[in-house]
Amino acid sequence: MRKIPIVFAIDERVEIPAGVAIFSLLSNASKDTFYDIFILHSDKINFTDSKITAVIKQFENCRLTFRPAINDFEKAFETRDITAPCYYRLLIPEMIPEYDRVIYSDVDVIFREDLSKYYELPLDDYYFAGVNSIPAMTEDDMSYIKMNGFNTTDGYFYTGNLVVNSEKLRTDGMIDIFRNHREKKYRFQDMDIINLTCRGRIKPISPSFCLTNYYYEAFVTERARMKGFYLDEDIEYALKYGTVHFNGSKPWKKACLNMDIWWDYYRKTIFFDEYFAYNFWFNQTYHDEKMPLLKRIKLVGRYFRKGGRR
Repeated sequence: MRKIPIVFAIDERVEIPAGVAIFSLLSNASKDTFYDIFILHSDKINFTDSKITAVIKQFENCRLTFRPAINDFEKAFETRDITAPCYYRLLIPEMIPEYDRVIYSDVDVIFREDLSKYYELPLDDYYFAGVNSIPAMTEDDMSYIKMNGFNTTDGYFYTGNLVVNSEKLRTDGMIDIFRNHREKKYRFQDMDIINLTCRGRIKPISPSFCLTNYYYEAFVTERARMKGFYLDEDIEYALKYGTVHFNGSKPWKKACLNMDIWWDYYRKTIFFDEYFAYNFWFNQTYHDEKMPLLKRIKLVGRYFRKGGRR
């Protein structure tokens, strides 16, 4: 049986999304895959009685470990409701010393396939493997990374889903280098830190490993352009089986792309709450009717600026 260590980082606000993500992970595991799941969290929060433990008990080939995080990034720069746990991925080589290679994932995801083919990729001297965000990047974000000295030819990679070469990161002392950037006010925080310090040492892999909202939109609405980056079969595979990463709006908060996929898994978990679901869908159903006139006009204007949805 193949053992795959996978790491998540959470606080009390995302316990339910974490449980749904892990449920989707285990629901799509191959019969010969064992997931060794680690959840990093602040030592100020106790997850002993978390319902995530009950999710794990529904499956056989897995183990769950809650591990208090080193507080090195407790006072690190925070923005856009993205808090200290986002930095924990930078400390994985020290916090998960029992493995030389792990998969890291944010919790705002739904897994739709077994992850063994990503975990077993040869990494050689690469520090990470991940999905290059450049093909689906907005003009504003592209301007930001160029202004801050990132070389777009080297790629600029999503850090919400990563294969982590912990052995190489430890050997080269990269964790201390990450720490030196913790108080800098980067727009994309950990993502900027990793891309800046590991330039040229991140291996690009299939977009199915991290199908962000931006990639989904680009694949559906700009297929011809995206074929300049990926084979058509890779695009189709990502759309059908890719790990859906809600790196913009969250489907448990508001309507967003692929929200139906998240809700389908949520309804199957022990976290499902009928009253919460009713309120959410009631509000979405009558959302347009309650929207102020000025906001409706702005939305219509945005629609026509993009040429409509075809």
